[in-house]
Amino acid sequence: MSEPILIWGAGAIGGTLGAYWARAGVPVLLVDIVAEHVEACRTRGLAVSGPVDAFTQIVPAVTPAELSGRYSRIVLAVKAGATEAALAALEPHLAQDGFVLSAQNGLNELAIARAVGERRTMGCFVNFGADWLGPGDILYGNRGATVVGELDGTISERATEMHRLMRLFEPDAILTGNIFGYLWGKLAYGAMLFGTALTDDSMSANFADPQRLPVWLALGREVGAVAAKRDVTSLGFGAFDPMVFAPGRPEGPQVETIAWLADYTSQTAKTHSGIWRDLAVRNRKTEVDPQIGIIAMLGREVGVATPALETLVSLIHDIEEGRRPMAFETLKVLIDRCKSVSTTA
Repeated sequence: MSEPILIWGAGAIGGTLGAYWARAGVPVLLVDIVAEHVEACRTRGLAVSGPVDAFTQIVPAVTPAELSGRYSRIVLAVKAGATEAALAALEPHLAQDGFVLSAQNGLNELAIARAVGERRTMGCFVNFGADWLGPGDILYGNRGATVVGELDGTISERATEMHRLMRLFEPDAILTGNIFGYLWGKLAYGAMLFGTALTDDSMSANFADPQRLPVWLALGREVGAVAAKRDVTSLGFGAFDPMVFAPGRPEGPQVETIAWLADYTSQTAKTHSGIWRDLAVRNRKTEVDPQIGIIAMLGREVGVATPALETLVSLIHDIEEGRRPMAFETLKVLIDRCKSVSTTA
């Protein structure tokens, strides 16, 4: 197809995908609200750096106000909290027979399907490490799982084509009939990453500290309980198997999984999560409500209590609003809560 893929949100995820596709000769058009970033991408080029790859690629880019026309393939790559606003802006540019693919963290496919229809929504799981450092500058810290799939589980022609395109970026990309399994699997890991952002310590240092282990176990188990109650079979990445946190599973494999995360996160140039960067560097609100708060909400719908997740959401809000520091003393509140839950369970 000669029509470009429209990538709405040219930050860490969208920018990296766009740079790789453009370098491979795939027509791409980036859309981003940061005018300086748009200008850099289309003039001097989008620079991708880090241990995985290093190159600069000029990529056509516009701001939303400059965009015209309709597109059959739109990759939505904005922060989860910006999903609804982005959908309102992009919907006039979505072809009637087109679709929106969610290259985001969380369960944004649900919001997209409500806005444009399930038939015009495609799921995507991304777990590579990248950071937007500034206009035209992205750190690609480590490769990671990339998965594409239709919401209804069918292996369609359009999903097969998007999988082919994803393999231009990540050769090991997967085409799946269970995209929600992957999305829920990452929610367990994602909840833990939000926990690591309560301090200035690296992801690896957090996972390696025995004193903090009760937090990672409690968060994993609560996500596992909600997923199980909602009849979701969670799928993992690498050696991270979210099903070890399913109800009734023994603690040994759960502890081993946390040890693997400590090692896994020690081998990337991206030492801290994007959540930490939002709080410590960019001084902006995180995606805690659409990513983690939604798990608690879905848990309430099926009668599953999530005290650790709810405490985590509250602590992130406290940091966002300046009520608490990013420090161990803040994480200690969550540690104590998780120990209390474990004792009374």
